[in-house]
Amino acid sequence: MREKIFYYIIRRVIIYLITLFLSFTIVFFFLRMIPGDPVTRFVRMIEQRYSFSPMSMEAINVWKASFGLEGDIFTQYRRYLERVFLNFDLGPSFVAFPTPVQDIITFRLPWTIFLLGLATVISWVIGTIAGAFAGWKRGTKIDSILFSIALATSQIPYYIAAVLLVLLLSYVFRVFPPRFALSLQANIFSLEFMVNLFYNSFLPVLSLVLISTFGWLLSARFITISIVGEDYLLFAQAKGLKKIRLLNRYVLRNALLPQATGLAMSLGFIVNGSYLVEWIFQYPGVGGLLQFAINILDYNTIQGIVLMSIFTVLTANLIMDLIYPLIDPRIRIGE
Repeated sequence: MREKIFYYIIRRVIIYLITLFLSFTIVFFFLRMIPGDPVTRFVRMIEQRYSFSPMSMEAINVWKASFGLEGDIFTQYRRYLERVFLNFDLGPSFVAFPTPVQDIITFRLPWTIFLLGLATVISWVIGTIAGAFAGWKRGTKIDSILFSIALATSQIPYYIAAVLLVLLLSYVFRVFPPRFALSLQANIFSLEFMVNLFYNSFLPVLSLVLISTFGWLLSARFITISIVGEDYLLFAQAKGLKKIRLLNRYVLRNALLPQATGLAMSLGFIVNGSYLVEWIFQYPGVGGLLQFAINILDYNTIQGIVLMSIFTVLTANLIMDLIYPLIDPRIRIGE
């Protein structure tokens, strides 16, 4: 048994490392297929913004060397792998030169994790409970209403919900600000800061929760419907157990396992989803940084954000692969 567990872990880790390496490689070459020279764009932007005279080719070549764009594409690829995997260095950023990319992402990432993590957990809890209840009441009027609303609403993009909420709650009723307006230099441990943080984050979180909740509701409903027809539940009903106990102990508990797997996957995706929502609300997360980096073709920053997203998703997959057999004994290690 120990050998099976050992080989199971080794196999999963090897697949994880190979997938991670291939993902890094694809992102590197894909970005360099985009027409344009990022250094030339960056230099021209500096010249226009600060009224500098045109830089010489020698100066441009120095910039290219600084950003790891010197030599042919395979030489750049080899140096990039050495810098990332050996030195854990993503290189300098065009956005805030000469600040390293990892420093910029490290500053922005907690804001994205707070926003999307909070929205994901809230929507998961509400959607799972509501979906289990709808599945338990399958065929009733309340199930029909919830299912119809969820089926229509779950397909709406996050940014559409964000725009509608801004129009309704910011410009019509003027309840919440249309843009994130909070000083990032304030004392983050003060009560005033926390109140303002939740006040300014309410609309971005709500736009994500409204859509995600109905997605979780649909999945929980379908899982619950499949559970209701199981023999063990029919046996429990024949024993005369109360409906509330059947729902809590047999239905909801068994529905939580696949929903928990989905939650782990969603938490892996929180750093790369809903970036447009951040941009709409001018939220100081990774989304706005990525949008600006794409505009100026900042290779290093784009690569850093995309690779971070890939790393979190693949790591979440690996963790679930390793702990899922412990959660569900029906999963066999050797398979």
